[in-house]
Amino acid sequence: MKHAYLFPGQGSQFPGMGKALYENHEVSRELLDQADEILGFRISEVMFSGSDEDLKQTDVTQPAVFLHSIMAYRTIENPSPDMVAGHSLGEFSALVANGTICFEDGLKLVSIRAKAMQRACEMVPSTMAAVLALSDELVEKIAFEVREETGEVVVAANYNCPGQLVISGSIKGVEVACARMKEAGAKRALVLPVGGAFHSPLMSPAKDELERAIKNTVFNPPACAVYQNVVATAVTDPDAIKNNLIEQLTGPVRWTQTILAMVNDSAGRFTEVGPGKVLQGLASKIYKDAVVAGIS
Repeated sequence: MKHAYLFPGQGSQFPGMGKALYENHEVSRELLDQADEILGFRISEVMFSGSDEDLKQTDVTQPAVFLHSIMAYRTIENPSPDMVAGHSLGEFSALVANGTICFEDGLKLVSIRAKAMQRACEMVPSTMAAVLALSDELVEKIAFEVREETGEVVVAANYNCPGQLVISGSIKGVEVACARMKEAGAKRALVLPVGGAFHSPLMSPAKDELERAIKNTVFNPPACAVYQNVVATAVTDPDAIKNNLIEQLTGPVRWTQTILAMVNDSAGRFTEVGPGKVLQGLASKIYKDAVVAGIS
């Protein structure tokens, strides 16, 4: 049975995050002190003392979740994942864990990504919504029909687990799609409290900026394969990893397909590294025999 390490994304943050790691592990103190210097502000203070609202700002949330995950990972004695994956932002944490990029470059890319996404969100009013208890195929079909009929942007963004798919797009597009989803029998079609349409074409301005930064960053051959969001398959070639990471900003997070691909490659143990327990729950829903654990 192979061991997969999973890294969470935006939404797993919480007030006080990382404080216990900082107080109890020297390596965590070193990483967070280094992060304060790289980012040019004391993110440690926001993580430890900030409110829910403070931590919801994309340009704070993403570095904070990334830092928490890497701090937690570095406390593991002799970590030896057979494979890694990260949900959206978590893919950057996964790439540090498997040695594709160094911590410093990972943090810089995450910061650039977060700021670029924040600016893209401010350009066009947009949002996301969770659709429950419809098949992926039906959600995709309805999103396509809404795009064709209205000209609005609405796409399938996060394939979280069977029966849970997040759509993303313009406010009008998402609202129309949600109404159609409910008519089609969705248990819920709930607009989420997010700042914009992540993993949709509306993130194209951010993608252009992130692409330049990624292409100027050294990516090394990884110690183990990363299962990337947009392809949901094992990837080890540094150039392919770069391209998939760029495409991820406007492409979907194929998390259901990612976990199934890992299982197909003999994964049975899944350890979530970072804040929260969301990925443990999703892994269990996708593969009922999964052995899950968390390091936070």
